[in-house]
Amino acid sequence: MANHKSAIKRHKQSLKRRDHNRGRRSEVRTAIKAALAAAAEGKSTEALALAKQAESKISSAGKRYLYHPANARRKISRLISAVNAKASAKQA
Repeated sequence: MANHKSAIKRHKQSLKRRDHNRGRRSEVRTAIKAALAAAAEGKSTEALALAKQAESKISSAGKRYLYHPANARRKISRLISAVNAKASAKQA
C-alpha cells in the first residue's frame, strides 16, 4: 500500500479511472455483440446501423487510448467485414 500522500492520491485516481474504463470497454463490447447478433439473424439493415454505432464507440475509445489506436482500427475493420459477410451470405 502507498505511504506517501501523493502516492495515496495517485492510487485513488487509478481506481476511479479503472472503473470508468471498465464501463467504457463494456459498452464497446456490448455494441459489437449487438451488431454481430443482428447480422447473424439476417437483419442486414439493422446490423449495418448497429455496426455504425459500434464503430463510433470503438473509434472514440481509440482516441482516448482506452484501446491502442491500431487495435481500435483492427476491431472496426473486423466488425465491418463480419457484418458485410453475414449480410451478403443471407442475401445470396
